[in-house]
Amino acid sequence: MMPGMASPTREHARFLTIAIETARAAGEIIRAGIHDTLDVRYKGEINLVTQIDLASERAIVDRLRARLPDHGILAEEGSAEEGTSGYRWLIDPLDGTTNYAHRFPFFCVSIGLQYEKDPILGVVYDPVRDELFTGSRGAGAWCNGHPITVSPTPTIATSLLVTGFSYTARHNADDNFQHFIDFSRAAQGVRRTGSAALDLCYVAAGRFDGFWELNLSPWDTAAGQVLVEEAGGRITDFTGSAFSPYGSQVVASNGKIHNAMLNILSKAS
Repeated sequence: MMPGMASPTREHARFLTIAIETARAAGEIIRAGIHDTLDVRYKGEINLVTQIDLASERAIVDRLRARLPDHGILAEEGSAEEGTSGYRWLIDPLDGTTNYAHRFPFFCVSIGLQYEKDPILGVVYDPVRDELFTGSRGAGAWCNGHPITVSPTPTIATSLLVTGFSYTARHNADDNFQHFIDFSRAAQGVRRTGSAALDLCYVAAGRFDGFWELNLSPWDTAAGQVLVEEAGGRITDFTGSAFSPYGSQVVASNGKIHNAMLNILSKAS
């Protein structure tokens, strides 16, 4: 704890309140813009950004700067500040932009907070379903104020899994397709939704039993990591080593099927 810092419990509760208010405000921008004519631009061959992503990010960053000016920020659409407090916010202002651009109703705001790169809290808001997922280190995981836990599903064969494919999958040899085939043959079902942040929330809430993906960005998983762990799940890289949002691999599960997932992933590694 830094000199002069208030107790982590009190400070983190305040940070969580700020994150919740901020996520809801950004969610209102996203919800209000869903029927607008979108200005769709490309950051890569298939990686989209719209004026709604940018407006949501501005709203989030402005709120955090005003209330926590010594905190660092790393956001998907380019906002980046180091800060002086040791705290850093990892922000995806609209996770699932491709879904949003096609009016497919599966997208969210994702806001995670780290202290010296240790995960502190996560807030993910789904403005379509008005579902607010919150997690704070040592205080559990919640959806709309109700506690959530991972599923009790004991085997891969009875599991519903979820994954995604990176924007470089067309040209990157590390493309996840063989993993998708392997899990499709082993699991009860595999889904691809287009929002890694919500996928992690659904693992935390027991709606999915496991999730894996490659080549995500820190803002995609920072909030979800806290939610999965606080809901009783497990999250690692493909080797079972400690997970970092800055790494290239993520496996999250209810814990019971985790080793089996790692075994399947190792076949194509």
